[in-house]
Amino acid sequence: MRLAVIDCGTNTFNLLIVEFDSQKKYSKVFNSRIPVKLGQGSINRGFIGDEPFKRGVDAMKILKHEISKYNVSKILAFATSAIRDADNGKQFIEEVKRQTNIDVEIINGDREAELIYLGNKAAVDLKDTVSLIMDIGGGSNEFILTNNKGLLWKQSFPIGAARMLEKFSPSDPITLKEIADIKEHMKTQLAPLMEAAKEFMPMELIGSSGAFDSIVEIIHGELNGEPIVESKTCYDINMNDYLHVSKLIKNSTLEERRKIKGLVAMRFDMIVISCLMIDVIIKAFNIPQMRVSTYSLKEGALIDHIIKSGKII
Repeated sequence: MRLAVIDCGTNTFNLLIVEFDSQKKYSKVFNSRIPVKLGQGSINRGFIGDEPFKRGVDAMKILKHEISKYNVSKILAFATSAIRDADNGKQFIEEVKRQTNIDVEIINGDREAELIYLGNKAAVDLKDTVSLIMDIGGGSNEFILTNNKGLLWKQSFPIGAARMLEKFSPSDPITLKEIADIKEHMKTQLAPLMEAAKEFMPMELIGSSGAFDSIVEIIHGELNGEPIVESKTCYDINMNDYLHVSKLIKNSTLEERRKIKGLVAMRFDMIVISCLMIDVIIKAFNIPQMRVSTYSLKEGALIDHIIKSGKII
């Protein structure tokens, strides 16, 4: 029995196909991601532009074609920030349905954070002390405070990398003034998180997939660190290594970022914003430790489906 999960994110559409055995344990069969940049040019104006709209529909057609190769019994598909906040988001979902026959569920930020939590919980051994899970999306960022006893606090914030990039349109390379302005805006927007952290006092940051995967890969490429491998879901990050990578990225031009080992093309423009976001969190809470989880929303959605259905499909 096989199940497909699609995460229709703001920057990328991600596909995971798993197979269940007779004991209802699952293993990965196929995974894929397609850059779509749904928010390009219009994310802060509340609609999906014509070209991104077409890219998104075309991406779903490609993913449907991939799914058709694997004898999948059920498809779960979720739409997040760029689609839920767009005036033509429902129109996009309807067009996807018309051209692929895939039903896409638009989820709110709270639900998105919940699924991200479930994914990270499956990938990382949580501790007695509190961890802060951070998921950097294109449209929104999700933050979850948790420990091994359960979820303590969660919230989604509409300050994803694509939104921030469009709002501030930083220079190449980014200037110190622009860095200060972006960080100040972030701290203002994240006031509820700042209050929650005072209560729960997180001792580590867990980066959830996406841009954090790139951090692992850059540490591997530039500093001879550990590579991402299929069999591993959690990576310890030396904080000095991260700070080295962050400085490298913030000081780079777009052309220089193209040459950074381990940095994939779809993150060339947004990785600067992502590092600024991570920097703000580390400094605000004086966090000494960082781990990266390779699981996120799609794995959480799979786990949620298994829990709620009590069966394979």
